[in-house]
Amino acid sequence: MASVPSVAVPVAASGFPAAGGADSRRPPPSSVAAADKNNWSGRSVHAAQNGGTVEAPLRPLDFGEAMDMLREGKKVQSAMYVPLLHGCVETGTLGGARALHGHMVKTGTSADMFVATSLVNAYMRCGACQDARSLFDQMPEKNVVTWTALITGYTLNSQLVEALEVFVEMLEAGRYPSHYTLGAMLNACSASNNADLGNQVHGYTIKYDALSITSIGNSLCRLYAKSGSLESAMRAFRMVPDKNVITWTTMISACAEDKNYTELGLTLFVDMLMDGVIPNEFTLTSVMSLCGTRLDLNLGKQVQAFSFKIGCQTNVPVNNSTMYLYLRKGETEEAMRLFEGMDDVSIITWNAMISGYAQIMETAKDDLHARSRGFEALKIFRNLKRSAMKPDLFTFSSILSVCSVMMALEQGEQIHAQTIKTGFLSDVVVNSALVNMYNKCGCIEDTTKAFVEMSTRTLVTWTSMISGYSQHGRPQEAIQLFEDMRFAGVKPNEITFVSVLSACSYAGLVDKAEHYFNMMKEEYKIEPVVDHYGCMIDMFVRLGQLDDAFSFIKRTGFEPNEAIWSSLVAGCRSHGNMDLAFYAADRLLELQPKGVETYVLLLNMYISNERWHDVARVRKLMKQEDLGILRDRSWITIKDKVYFFRANDKTHELSDELYQLLENLLEKAKTIGFEPYQNAELSDSEDDEKPPAGSVKHHSERLAVALGLIQTPPGATVRVTKNITMCRDCHSSIKFFSLLVNREIVVRDSKRLHKFKDGRCSCGDFGALL
Repeated sequence: MASVPSVAVPVAASGFPAAGGADSRRPPPSSVAAADKNNWSGRSVHAAQNGGTVEAPLRPLDFGEAMDMLREGKKVQSAMYVPLLHGCVETGTLGGARALHGHMVKTGTSADMFVATSLVNAYMRCGACQDARSLFDQMPEKNVVTWTALITGYTLNSQLVEALEVFVEMLEAGRYPSHYTLGAMLNACSASNNADLGNQVHGYTIKYDALSITSIGNSLCRLYAKSGSLESAMRAFRMVPDKNVITWTTMISACAEDKNYTELGLTLFVDMLMDGVIPNEFTLTSVMSLCGTRLDLNLGKQVQAFSFKIGCQTNVPVNNSTMYLYLRKGETEEAMRLFEGMDDVSIITWNAMISGYAQIMETAKDDLHARSRGFEALKIFRNLKRSAMKPDLFTFSSILSVCSVMMALEQGEQIHAQTIKTGFLSDVVVNSALVNMYNKCGCIEDTTKAFVEMSTRTLVTWTSMISGYSQHGRPQEAIQLFEDMRFAGVKPNEITFVSVLSACSYAGLVDKAEHYFNMMKEEYKIEPVVDHYGCMIDMFVRLGQLDDAFSFIKRTGFEPNEAIWSSLVAGCRSHGNMDLAFYAADRLLELQPKGVETYVLLLNMYISNERWHDVARVRKLMKQEDLGILRDRSWITIKDKVYFFRANDKTHELSDELYQLLENLLEKAKTIGFEPYQNAELSDSEDDEKPPAGSVKHHSERLAVALGLIQTPPGATVRVTKNITMCRDCHSSIKFFSLLVNREIVVRDSKRLHKFKDGRCSCGDFGALL
């Protein structure tokens, strides 16, 4: 049993003899001092034995000795129970509290309101809410402390409705709450997100003139901040006359949770220092989070130095937030150095590292950089599994998102097995991440299975599944699932409508698409954005209704962006309407596009139509924009090893076999209808300003596919990731490859997922723009 402060109690001389030489009529000075310091034991205490009361010396007894004495049936005065109950609270010993309760009933002490209130508090602190309530109801007399103990206990045990009900009972009984009661009620309102009742309690604080009490002000700040009303929280903050570190930290933390108040949070931190209040580790953690939101590494380093100054350099939460800031700024070496130098880490530390690398992947300057960071995240996850700590739901959701971006199916499947083993698969966050991972890896059957097995689904999960069906060329399933979602009472958002409109576009369902487009505006009051317009135009272009596409733009009055004009250029070119293609190209150039792929699209079109003047114009614009060159990169993972390819790459040890296989496949493809396209290429060489048309014979994805066909078992799916959009020539050739080798080939490029099977692609042959 854990040690607790010694309890000075009197015992009968015959039962517990005094120390030799001590005056039996006079307690030692140290015991008297201890009794004087404790307001619970300020009364004289006696032990009764053989029907009479005998004075006994006070001497410190530990918790176990005191409990043994009570079990022997010795009668004590009520003051002794309070420190013993406190010992039960500190050790979480519910059995000890119940034993004391039994002794109190036996000796008649339970009628003492003072002791009974302490017992109510002990039961609540030990989690025995029913025992506390039963005792409370049996008490013949209650004061405000008793009511407050019950309210506070329910709040601590997350039984917030019961806490609010007790407060109402208290008022109906004609009792006046103290500021401790009001503080407990504000905490209950905050924990239950009941801002309306919180406002009423706020009124009581005004009525009883409690606003000047710092703890009440802190509770009000916390209540309004948690309910999302930072303005009300600031008003309460300004009314606190004596702000302590909790007051300042509450407001700074609230600002850290809302990116719109980043500057206010940092200003409050400066004001706090100017006011002479020393921040604690919670303050510094929130301030570092503010630096992360602002992406201000210089300020973060100053805060880090300050944390060293006040002795928080080893604090885990502070180090976690500092490390996460370094990762968000791409300072991976500094973050890793800090991580490896930490003597004490928590699961939050591991999660910060993994999620930090995951965020770097999303903002990486190129795919090679993103993929290398993904491997670092997987390496950290493996190290976590080898440590004494266990992954939690945030770990699994973060690492699954990494697998999604990398299209790392094998690793994702292993993590899926671990979520089953650890029981986290039942969590909706982990399950949603699993659905997204299988979707991004091109495994729509596994995606469906994971979705169907979910006990609870969020809007994000529904939307991800609808998007998955749409991307995999299953528009009817996407539309049906959208209707099922609405039937289940889930309200779609603008992203959900993008997915269902994309499905309508793929299926060419004009009436259905217009129905959903109008539903979005009229029924759900969602204003269309460029993605919604893009889906509608994409549908008209797929169907060859080019005039309708331009009419839609004119009718709705929206301004197409670079992506939509590029889609129109590619679509008009594909359908042979070059007049509209050249018109769309002129509109596209007016936007001064920044993407090098856009210029390659235009170059291909102009070269194929021998418009050399326009070719020279586009090349001049590219030079003016200093766009550099189009770097063609692809990756394939085979048995946990990643292989990297460039266009015309011959660095692989099997390059001769790869090229021979591709030559054989292309020759066979030509016999069954494959016709090569001639494209304008931008080579990987910085010195090549104008490579000749068709200079690159094999783009990176074809080489990666060839390696997959050689090194994976017959019938296995080949999965490749590409950093830019597939060209028409590669797209067409890989379609034929899938038919010739009877394999499923998945290529995820910068725009969409292409699933090639039996000579068809899931994009409906509309995914290759270049």
